[in-house]
Formats: sequence, structure tokens, C-alpha cells
Amino acid sequence: MSDRILIVEDDEAIATGLSLNLKLAGHASLIARDGEDAIRQAEREDFALILLDINLPKKNGLEVLSALRASDNLVPVIVVSAREGEYDKVAALRLGVDDYVTKPFGLAELLERIEAVLRRAGQVAPTPVAAADGNLVEFDDIAIDLAQRTVTQGGTEDVKLTHLEFELLVFFLRHPNQVFSRAQLFSLVWGQSAGSVRTVDNFVGQLRKRFEQNPEQPRHFITVRGSGYRFDP
Repeated sequence: MSDRILIVEDDEAIATGLSLNLKLAGHASLIARDGEDAIRQAEREDFALILLDINLPKKNGLEVLSALRASDNLVPVIVVSAREGEYDKVAALRLGVDDYVTKPFGLAELLERIEAVLRRAGQVAPTPVAAADGNLVEFDDIAIDLAQRTVTQGGTEDVKLTHLEFELLVFFLRHPNQVFSRAQLFSLVWGQSAGSVRTVDNFVGQLRKRFEQNPEQPRHFITVRGSGYRFDP
């Protein structure tokens, strides 16, 4: 995997400024000026991270993100956008973004968020005590290989998860039958104490859609009213 960051931004001043500051922070970067160029570059190179605007020529950021996920590209993505509407944030979270930063942004805060995502993406999940062979964890017909970071269903079907979806799934597997509040999950899985803890709801919803027979009546990823969430194997 490349250690470069792709900046997807049509405002030349913002793109150039981000590239310069990333260089000062020790990160190489490339710039894409529109959505189609972003998709092309992401097809050619496995970036460490993508900084993605939503208001873009040719294809908007949500279309770019949808195209990446449809092609099983699970690169970490931070949306950096002037659009503050709940629809955009929820849509981006459902497509598997790692963070959402609104413009105007504080440079120091953005750089810290970038470092946090890169740290998470570089971590290997610790092995659960319940793992039968040190790497494999199972529930129902789902098998999670912690060493390869792969998930299979029914023995053959690959389940594609973003980095944070995988981390949240593994966290739940490591702590069965325990109730965690949104704030606790946000701190323990995302590694952040500040931000929108409602992000957790969207990620739990994604896990339900992937692993529950009936996401509206989940058997494994349980809402504990007034308290948070619990995973029942």
C-alpha cells in the first residue's frame, strides 16, 4: 500500500495549502481536481488515506465514495466539506467514511484527525481470548480472520468491511454480552472523546445490515434502551 494521501479538492488554494501542510507533517500527497480524476487515481494506486470534498465537478464526493466502495476499495476516507447538512453526513457515514470535517476547519485539528485515522488504519486488531486458533473468530456462519483481516459468511462468501466497521465488529466480539454506551464505543473504537457519538449508530446499523437475518429485529447487535449497545454471540 502507498503511504501517500490523495487530496480530492477543486479549490486550488485549499488543495495546495493542504498538500503543503501535509508535506510539513511528513506525508506525501497527490491532488485530484474532480470526482472522475479521483476515481482514476484511486484505481491506479492504493492510497493510505483520501481527503474528499463533496462539492466536486463531474462526480460529487458521495458518488466518488460510492464508486470506491462498489469496487471494494476500502481506503480510509475523511470528508472535508462545507456541506453541514445531516443528509450528507449520514450518507457519507453509511458509505463508510472514517471522519467528517466541515469547512472552515482548523488546520491543527484536521491534521490530528488525519493522524488518528492513519494510526487506526495501521493497527492490527488484538487477538480475542475466544479465538480458537489465535486468529479465527466465529459466530453463526460468520468467520473473522484477524491476521488476514477478512470476513467470510457461509464458508465462501467474502464480506467487505471498511476499516472502522471491522474494528467495531472485532471490539464487539472481544466483549460479548457487555453493554457499552455510544460515548464508550466512540472512545474505545474510534479513539476519540470528542465528536458526534451518533456516528456509532450508523456503524452498528451497517453491521446489522451485513450480519443480521432481519436488521429490524437484530439477534446479535442489540440496542439496550437508554444505555447503548450489546453484542450477543
